[in-house]
Amino acid sequence: MPSTGLPPGGPAPWSISRDLPPYRGILAVDAKDFTGRPAVEHVRITTLIPQLLQQALERAGLGQLWQDQRFANNTGDGFVFGFDPTALPRVIHPFLVELQELLTDYNIHATATGRLRLRVSLHVGPLPDSEAPGDGNGTPRNDTHRLLDSTPVRAILAASSESITQVAAILSQRVFEDAVLSGYTRRHPDHFIEVPATVEGKNFQQRAWLYVPTPSGSLYDRRLLGEREPEPQPGPQPEAAPAEPGRAPVPEPDRAPAVTNNYGFLSHAKTVRGGQHQHMHGPGAGSQDGAGR
Repeated sequence: MPSTGLPPGGPAPWSISRDLPPYRGILAVDAKDFTGRPAVEHVRITTLIPQLLQQALERAGLGQLWQDQRFANNTGDGFVFGFDPTALPRVIHPFLVELQELLTDYNIHATATGRLRLRVSLHVGPLPDSEAPGDGNGTPRNDTHRLLDSTPVRAILAASSESITQVAAILSQRVFEDAVLSGYTRRHPDHFIEVPATVEGKNFQQRAWLYVPTPSGSLYDRRLLGEREPEPQPGPQPEAAPAEPGRAPVPEPDRAPAVTNNYGFLSHAKTVRGGQHQHMHGPGAGSQDGAGR
């Protein structure tokens, strides 16, 4: 066959059995509202993010992880790199807490770039890592970026206080099972919120887990996290009683629509507990039901 000048391709998928690439943890971060910043700030933020990551890792006792990073890439508004997955429990805690504290300190004194708040995603899986072109490319890497761009982690950072919450993290199901449910990290499963991770305009949906080191605001609204409320089911409508002969029907008194307020918190099993419900019908009339009554 004539040469095409292209490098030879490997065997097709499912054509032979071969060794898996090494498993790597993948950490990706992205700055909130980067594109909305003045262009003059972009270079500064691009160089600042890896500096903050390095400092937070060193504070967490994970400085060697930064030195040994694999297939690192500065994405402009963020940063991504691979690492030895045995460190996943310590990346969840204390690294995410240290990153939150470091950004809090930075934002108090920030003048050149304004506040900087970060989304973080964590995933794990087999990826090529032989110091060759194409290292780090594969489905786990793609899914890490999809998780970072997913609706729940974007929404939860946007809805929280910029004075309090500087970091919102999303973990893949695999990371949650291996590092959290297993008990290897110093964070109980109840610190995490299960969410459906979807990305607008992308064919992507996965089960994932949110973790906010320092929460604030109304972060437990399921609509905020990407879930839809069930639509009311149509039912039979009662027939109006026929009017007596010679008498006009009496109009129903105006009634304010029933309002239900639910104040509660979520467990990791996606339930609302400890709620209070208020039902009001018109001015001056109402009833309150306390939790557990």
